Amino acid sequence: MALRILVGCKRVIDYAVKVRVKPDKSGVVTEGVKHSMNPFDEIGIEEAVRMKEKKLASEIIVVSCGPQQCQETIRTALAMGADKGIHIDIPAADLSKVEPYHISKIFAKLATENKADVVIVGKQAIDGDNNQTGQMIAANLDWPQATFASKIEKDGDGLKVTREIDGGLETINLKLPTVITTDLRLNEPRYATLPNIMKAKKKPIEKKTAADLGVDLTPKQQVISVEDPPVREAGQKVEDVSQLIEKLKGAGVV
Repeated sequence: MALRILVGCKRVIDYAVKVRVKPDKSGVVTEGVKHSMNPFDEIGIEEAVRMKEKKLASEIIVVSCGPQQCQETIRTALAMGADKGIHIDIPAADLSKVEPYHISKIFAKLATENKADVVIVGKQAIDGDNNQTGQMIAANLDWPQATFASKIEKDGDGLKVTREIDGGLETINLKLPTVITTDLRLNEPRYATLPNIMKAKKKPIEKKTAADLGVDLTPKQQVISVEDPPVREAGQKVEDVSQLIEKLKGAGVV
């Protein structure tokens, strides 16, 4: 069983950057801000590479949607061990209007065109924290899905996936083709070595647009305003429990 795996690698504001809201409240500042690959997608690429190393996969195709700089993110994925990349060109000015719904349509089209057996995406991106794209891809393709995966194993002609749920862990068997979203405990991504970084420069990146795939990027929702979280008010010190109770009574808490 040699699988063809399609993996997402979203370019996001780096996790170590303090995000700032634009003065006009229309979104967050992205210009001149350090970007990197979404950590959950990085885990997805690592898992695909490990599957290839175990001879479970024959080809790994990475996909990133966004401006020209997304090709840097794709090159990182190629240096980790992916075979080729697909860049869906979306101008930076339009990117804030693109929703998980649109990305799921794009991935569904690419999965069909590239005859993918498995689609792997991060459970969420650290910018929007939507946790929607993987589920929508599965719905568009009418494929089984395993979200929040912390372990993936071969199981006959399918896969066995251990999922992280509120009550602990759940193990499910999946028929192929399928969609999987990755959780933090699935693996620890490798660092790309210098030889692999050099090799990645020669690996192919195909460039497409959403229109090429027949996907309309017209927004389904409108962002009214983006606000900074409220500043936490200073606390008060009390001398003892009885004073604490009096304060709580005065605040109407007890």
